[in-house]
Amino acid sequence: MSEFVLRHVKITDPGGPHHDEVADILVKDGRIDRIDARLKSNAHEVRIAGLHLSPGWVDLRAHFRDPGQEWKQGIPNGLDSAAAGGFTTVCVLPSTDPVIDGRSGVEYVQRKAAGHAVRLLPLGAITKGLKGEQLAELHDMQLAGAAGFSDDQRAIRNSRLMLLALQYVNGLPGAPLPVMSWPQDPDLSAFGLMHEGPMSTRLGMKGLPAIAETMQLARDLALLEYAGGHLHASTISTAASVDLIRQAKARKLKVTASVAAHNLLLDDGCLRGFETCYKVLPPLRDATHIAALREGVKDGTIDAIVSDHRPEDREHKVLEFGPAAFGIIGLETAFAAANTALKGGMSLRRIIERFSHGPRAVLGLPVVHVEERSPADLTLFDPEADWTCAENDLPSRSHNTPFLGQRFAGRPVGIVGNGQLKLAPAFASAAAN
Repeated sequence: MSEFVLRHVKITDPGGPHHDEVADILVKDGRIDRIDARLKSNAHEVRIAGLHLSPGWVDLRAHFRDPGQEWKQGIPNGLDSAAAGGFTTVCVLPSTDPVIDGRSGVEYVQRKAAGHAVRLLPLGAITKGLKGEQLAELHDMQLAGAAGFSDDQRAIRNSRLMLLALQYVNGLPGAPLPVMSWPQDPDLSAFGLMHEGPMSTRLGMKGLPAIAETMQLARDLALLEYAGGHLHASTISTAASVDLIRQAKARKLKVTASVAAHNLLLDDGCLRGFETCYKVLPPLRDATHIAALREGVKDGTIDAIVSDHRPEDREHKVLEFGPAAFGIIGLETAFAAANTALKGGMSLRRIIERFSHGPRAVLGLPVVHVEERSPADLTLFDPEADWTCAENDLPSRSHNTPFLGQRFAGRPVGIVGNGQLKLAPAFASAAAN
């Protein structure tokens, strides 16, 4: 469908020329052709009650399990899941088999994603094989199109190696790409299963102490202050981490941070029934930490809300709590979870900024606004929708989520990207009518 009209859409575009307007939008050949309150056109119409529109959302952290474990997700299926969640761009992690630690891995995932409505941005590994022993080919991966560097959930123990990564990236042409650290001291967090606190004591489970995160983050921030570069703290989860990031930004360090949407909504009390669908890293924390994370999102200390999408099959997830894999799928539910958690305490404008402008700034991507003659990189959503998540709302091949049956406030409707209109399963008929 090369030409269509989005009817009676409320535009949420912080800093854009049409922010807070209600208008019709004509999309033609992949660009926004016209924006008008009452647009006359014979093009195909998309009319959905309560429809809002914003610049396309960007997810900084997702697993598609390709290459190596395609049966859990795969790139085409992962991109379909991203579209259903309202994301027009998604960064995929390098912890695959083999690891994406060179040019060939970056080019492989780009080829697999070609032609889809969702843009895929590969993240390259910081160290070869994610082993934390030797820097990967960072410059070569940047030239191939890597958007940043991450060792996923493997902290770099060697401080000198982390220092070299920051220095190396800072010396490459252009603005330094983000070195995405995993702030978790592996010795302090060893064998932990959930947040360390009264609930872990009551349940008799080994805890993951908050200090394991803040100790590692403090080290990485000290290295950043010494070396320069761009440090991105991935999925922080503690009050002390929010304070550290806030202080570092006050000192004008080039540091950004993200939080997983589910860490804004769910607390460690969810684990009372030992259900493995709530087993995530970083763990679900208590109310004090959650309040600090929400405040960090509100005041801009935390730049981006991410899905931390980690598909797992039943053989790795439906087990006793101890051996079960960490992680949930989050692409389809990230906005709904965040909006439900933050609604009432934060404006819709700020929430959308953490899904669109904030992640773009982390990656150094150009600012995108909803305006005539600009590329149609758009997310469609309804912030007031009252709905309950069901299996047919989840295109993901894996369904390891705690949100089946969860009632949410707000939901993604679909995206416009790469010249294509792609709607979430519940709204697919609107594209066909």
